Amino acid sequence: MKLNLKRPLAFFDLETTGVNVGSDRIVEIAILKAMPDGTEEIKTLKINPQMPIPLQSSLIHGIYEEHIANEPTFKDVAQELADFISDADLAGYNSNRFDIPVLLEEFLRAGVDLDMSDRKFVDVQNIFHQMEQRTLRAAYKFYCNKEIINAHSAEADIIATYHVLLAQIERYKEVDFEDKQGKISQPVLNDVDALHIFTNMNKPVDFAGRMVYNEQNEECFNFGKHKGKTVEQVFDVEPSYYAWMKQGDFPLYTKKKLEEIWARWNKKKDQNKALKQQAAQKAVKISPKTDLGANTKADVKEVKPQTQSKPHPHFNKPQQKKDKPAATVTNDMLDQLKMKFGK
Repeated sequence: MKLNLKRPLAFFDLETTGVNVGSDRIVEIAILKAMPDGTEEIKTLKINPQMPIPLQSSLIHGIYEEHIANEPTFKDVAQELADFISDADLAGYNSNRFDIPVLLEEFLRAGVDLDMSDRKFVDVQNIFHQMEQRTLRAAYKFYCNKEIINAHSAEADIIATYHVLLAQIERYKEVDFEDKQGKISQPVLNDVDALHIFTNMNKPVDFAGRMVYNEQNEECFNFGKHKGKTVEQVFDVEPSYYAWMKQGDFPLYTKKKLEEIWARWNKKKDQNKALKQQAAQKAVKISPKTDLGANTKADVKEVKPQTQSKPHPHFNKPQQKKDKPAATVTNDMLDQLKMKFGK
């Protein structure tokens, strides 16, 4: 069976130092690039993670520090890998929740901004989990009736994943699926667009799932105290939440998408501010009914300049004492004066 492809579909698998999207590193990457003409290209690289590989991780994928001591760092091969998948949609097993977020973190650390805006993402695990709910080993056995040789080798895993998808498309052709809302459809088609829709169940904004799209295609927080609220609503009431996330232990790609929403929100805020200022300016302008230029002289009341009022004649004027009438001089008064002055 041949995949019906409009452009290349790159299946990829990572082996890493651990499962923390923000801090763990890639130690091996394998990519199977399925071409529209039916041909395939495989690229497998071991990577020096520039950090210790925990023993528990090495026991799973079989890669120890001595195996990658002389291998290139991700930064050394980042551009080569970006060029290899530049024209391709992406597919993998549990790739939406782990492999794609980890890969984007590595690209951002290396200074390579891989454009993800127009790509389709097919997560084979999500088809399997929704239709059968098993592991990759069980899926390979169930769909292909084969055992994975050298399981947990990146190359063996992506080859198995590729063949599982082919078998899933064949098996679920025209098979009904009922979603949680009771809607019945036949979602597993030989079409990457349809598989993208079916396998991206939570419509993640940032792949790590810290933000998801709601039914109105608005970005919403998917964790913490603001879970379920749109990102812009949270910025309206608590803009400091942006700074908290920027400084927090979140994946770089999560922060990148957050920055894009923050920039868009600020642009809207500035536009709304400008509109309010324009409205305020219009409100204070003189309306046509009271526009002096539109009135006749008879309608205009002459405003006389105010003159300084004269003070009241008696205001602040010192009161003069009235002269008392002269007293009548008597003989007794003359006698008293003679006695006083001896005359």
